[in-house]
Amino acid sequence: MNPEKQEQRESGFLIAKIHQITNRIFNKMLKDYGLDELNSGRGRILYTLWQRDNIPIRELSIKTQLTKSTLTTMLDRLEKKDFLSRESGKDRREFIVKLSDKSKKFKEDYEKISGEMTEVFYGNLTEGERDTFEDYLRRILNNLIIAKDNQKDSK
Repeated sequence: MNPEKQEQRESGFLIAKIHQITNRIFNKMLKDYGLDELNSGRGRILYTLWQRDNIPIRELSIKTQLTKSTLTTMLDRLEKKDFLSRESGKDRREFIVKLSDKSKKFKEDYEKISGEMTEVFYGNLTEGERDTFEDYLRRILNNLIIAKDNQKDSK
């Protein structure tokens, strides 16, 4: 198909707008619950660590899809607020990220707010529509990861 004649799609634009609005709503919910120290970005990192704690920064970067430089900046902020610590691993070049007791106390409230946000996000979509939508998103994410990996390989 000729790219000049290809119909313009809005998915990237729509996903970006959904992401912005979702973050605003979620951050307001966190504030309303008194979790002012957290935001959606920090929560993404903590959520990943709540699933599996004591992991190397490299693994955390892959799981969150954040670049190491972005992740390092965010980890600095979380460490200053006593949500986590970084310790040298077996390989002195690699750091292991560990949750603090403080961050473990936030988990229950964060998950509650996250559940409420899920209901706001999906609204009146049926369970089947939610499943189909998430399947499409996983497939798109996989396409993008493959394209990103291919870009690395071609350099």
